[in-house]
Amino acid sequence: MGNFILIAGYLLIGLLLQRSRQFPQNTGQILNAYVIYVALPALVLQKIPFLHISPQLLIPALTPWLLLALTVPLILWLSRRLQWSRGTTGAMLIIVPLGNTSFVGFPIVEAFFGSAGIPYALLYDQVGTFLILSIYATSIAAWYSHPLGHGGSGPSAAKVLLRIARFPPFIALVIALLLRQVSYPVIAQQFIDSLAATLVPVIMVAVGLQLKFRLAAEDRQPLGLALLIKLVLTPAATLAALYGFGLHDLVIQVTIIEAAMPAMISAGALAIMSGLAPTLAAAIVGYGVLLCLLTLPLWFYLLQFLSGS
Repeated sequence: MGNFILIAGYLLIGLLLQRSRQFPQNTGQILNAYVIYVALPALVLQKIPFLHISPQLLIPALTPWLLLALTVPLILWLSRRLQWSRGTTGAMLIIVPLGNTSFVGFPIVEAFFGSAGIPYALLYDQVGTFLILSIYATSIAAWYSHPLGHGGSGPSAAKVLLRIARFPPFIALVIALLLRQVSYPVIAQQFIDSLAATLVPVIMVAVGLQLKFRLAAEDRQPLGLALLIKLVLTPAATLAALYGFGLHDLVIQVTIIEAAMPAMISAGALAIMSGLAPTLAAAIVGYGVLLCLLTLPLWFYLLQFLSGS
């Protein structure tokens, strides 16, 4: 619960600063820019070079990608049926498929399953969630943040690829993949670690600065659907898909709990930085963190009941 308290504290600071006249109104956007250009690339350089993939660990590695394949068509269908704006659709496509599988996920997995569950959580986060953020979410942000041209056409493929190639986290991903299994000099590692450690405090303060409890009418419906999909339907689909493998296995339980995490903080920052429904994006992240304090223990106890533990 310690990390939950930290997250709540950062969020509270942002809410308090939101009421202060000592900070410009665009402080939240400035903090988001810092996350995208500094903290998130540092996190990529910190994690990706030390990936260890084993054939026996395909379940936690592939599950986030399979959930992505399920949620994207659902969101696009909802967007057409409910006539969401381009910004709302882009924000939902970025945020809903991605869970907070590291800062919330790691301590929760350790609290529920002990240190034995951490390797599976790391694989789920690094091979799944983090790569999806770096590749898929970057592409969506590049596409939906570009205004439509005449006839409703989006940006050209060349423009999207150029924006991806210039996106700092993507550049960091390429560098990190080239440096796999390479040890950084001690001072460089300390520098990267110190920058990566600023991501969660800064972005949660930024979320608090932009979190509105009285949302515009057009944001309420997408918010409710995002929370329903992220905290209920996604873990339920994962549970149904993995039920036949036997719920008593630790790797299965960790995978389901990781699938039940609230929206990824970095995904919210990416949507906000791209100008895609920033108020809605901040609300999905903020409310998700608060509600998961109730939903995650419920999923854990359900797993224990179904597995006979």
